[in-house]
Amino acid sequence: MQPNDNLEFATFETKFGPVERVRIKGHRIAIENVIECFNSGMAPEEIQREANPTLTLAEVHATIAYYLANKADVDEYIQRGEKIAEAYYQEYKEKGPFFLRDEGLAKRKDRQTGNGHPTP
Repeated sequence: MQPNDNLEFATFETKFGPVERVRIKGHRIAIENVIECFNSGMAPEEIQREANPTLTLAEVHATIAYYLANKADVDEYIQRGEKIAEAYYQEYKEKGPFFLRDEGLAKRKDRQTGNGHPTP
């Protein structure tokens, strides 16, 4: 996707592959929050007032304009994110609600027994 002054782009690795995150600059709001509302038929004023009141109307318009100018790339970005989210959900369904805690405790125990020094 093309750089934009109104958006912040970040990429980080997960065990299911790289994940991109595009947020509206100065907010923790991902562009897909605005785009989903827009694609469901909400007007920019409704998106700002009802779904994302911390955004200015100008920020909503800028996000929609970016989407319309880069629709294929943004749709692809959203699909990649949904694929990663689905992989995590399937892992959760398979392993149960406490698997992350259990894996963390196991790693901690391995560190404690592996080097002979307890880890706080």
